[in-house]
Amino acid sequence: MPQFDASTIINLRDLGGIALTGDSAVRPGLLLRSGQLDRLDPAADPAVAALGIHTVVDLRTEHEREERPDQVPDGARLIVADVMADSAAARAAAGDDVPARLDSVLGNPAVAEEYLGNGKAEKLLCESYRAFVSSESACSAYGRLLSALAEPDCGPLLFHCTAGKDRTGWAAAVILLLLGADEETVRAEYLAVNPAVRSAFAPLIDRFTTAGGDPEIADAILGVRSAYLTAALEEMDRAYGGVEAYVRDGLGLPDDAVDRIRARCIA
Repeated sequence: MPQFDASTIINLRDLGGIALTGDSAVRPGLLLRSGQLDRLDPAADPAVAALGIHTVVDLRTEHEREERPDQVPDGARLIVADVMADSAAARAAAGDDVPARLDSVLGNPAVAEEYLGNGKAEKLLCESYRAFVSSESACSAYGRLLSALAEPDCGPLLFHCTAGKDRTGWAAAVILLLLGADEETVRAEYLAVNPAVRSAFAPLIDRFTTAGGDPEIADAILGVRSAYLTAALEEMDRAYGGVEAYVRDGLGLPDDAVDRIRARCIA
């Protein structure tokens, strides 16, 4: 999967070219994923401008959007699809909205150790990934993403969160499974973002570890792990029996919309 050398968007990738069953592949230039777009400058990133992005789907929370608003490419429409909208205040108070608080969660090594040490960080992320499948706001958000992708005038679509790894990673996994990628391929694509994410957040990681923070906590929070994706896949299979029923019954996408997505995105 191509990764773009973009200076104003972190972790920008094209799902195009990923192998699907039946000797087919994802059509290039239509399905793009990334981190936040608050610094997007097409003039400084000719490769980004050349993508012709027509639709942007923002998976972030209201707080994230207000703190760092998207800079949407000229002519593109913006769709807000807040994966973590359900009980946001309660989750924040409980400390379990980690995917939406990457900066603050590692601000104090002692507090991080108390709440995230001894394997608790990985456990917390696994719980978040299960919620990506089961929560009402997540189902609504991912349904909105797929509905946009099914629209005739969708054009090249970019979906993103903050780091482009968790909420975005599950979105990519669902789309690829729906298009016919096998689980091994989906898992490889999911894990492939690790170098870009760690590079983008290297200053935060360095500050945390220099102040005495446990590198294992930083790695669990700022990376992606196979266990996280497994948690979401297991929740999907438990609740729906597979991706087809999840997309139809959980995300509310009718069969004709799925057919349009496949017709457009499979080369």
